Amino acid sequence: MSIIDNTTKLQLQAEIDECLDRLRELEAFDNTKAGVKGLVDAGVIKIPKIFVRPLDELSQKNPNSCLRRNVQVPVIDLGGIGSCVKKRKEVVDEIKLASMTWGFFQVVNHGIPVQLMDQMIDGVRKFHEQDLELKKEYYSHDHMKTVRYDSSIDLYRSRFAKWRDTLNISLLVPGKFHPDHLPPICRDITMNYMNEATKLGDSLFDLLSEALGLQIDQLRSMECASGRKFVGHYYPACPEPELTLGANKHTDPSFLTILLQDSIGGLQFLHDNQWTDIPPLAGSLVVNIGDLLQDQGYQWRHFSPVWLNQTKYTVQSKS
Repeated sequence: MSIIDNTTKLQLQAEIDECLDRLRELEAFDNTKAGVKGLVDAGVIKIPKIFVRPLDELSQKNPNSCLRRNVQVPVIDLGGIGSCVKKRKEVVDEIKLASMTWGFFQVVNHGIPVQLMDQMIDGVRKFHEQDLELKKEYYSHDHMKTVRYDSSIDLYRSRFAKWRDTLNISLLVPGKFHPDHLPPICRDITMNYMNEATKLGDSLFDLLSEALGLQIDQLRSMECASGRKFVGHYYPACPEPELTLGANKHTDPSFLTILLQDSIGGLQFLHDNQWTDIPPLAGSLVVNIGDLLQDQGYQWRHFSPVWLNQTKYTVQSKS
């Protein structure tokens, strides 16, 4: 009995030591305030253990090995919806079908200039690649801050740290956000893009209201669009992309997400129990129906990107 007890105690102590070692590694990484970009700048050739996915996940089949690449996510042309009743009816029907069967669709002729979209992607790059001492000012895990940057929102809770850094902009509390809170290096372009994305979001809520058979302003009158959040993800090229992810599989706890991808792409979602790619389409934006607009018990899961063999950027607008 004493031998068994000693063995159990040794195993328990080993597990405790492993947890403490991991916590120390997480704290050391967190305290640098340099994010994943700091590791890349330091020239790491092997990623730290805190970023390595657990063995049970690593042993699973690579999602890319069974990825459906010949499936086209619906592309919906929003041009003319404000001036042509027939066109608007067609778009409402397309959005209704895409939302019910896919949960994802892409929109073109959405009103946001392509030049502004490109500038926004570049603004995200400039923020994350600026001088570290300037960027450190915004590093925080305090969700009450209107503007902050961090690495892995669930850094201390997840099974592995995500290989990405994120600029978070929260407009969830009315009257708390001010443009001066934004980093100077990307302030003007971010405000311009946020304003345009907000207009598009309002238009999409109106179209979704009609698709649901409601009054055109029903969802907005329920304040579905009142709380907004913008995030700019930065996924540095990883020296061991097969061991980690920039984001794990998840759903969006929101009403609606509008995603701006760069030209590299990487977004995937689960459709008919199979991972499906959403390759970038020039001038388009990806729209995801969030958890709060979906039927209970049925959700579309997605994650982005799968492998991180080159640097990429995305911008998400969530309501």
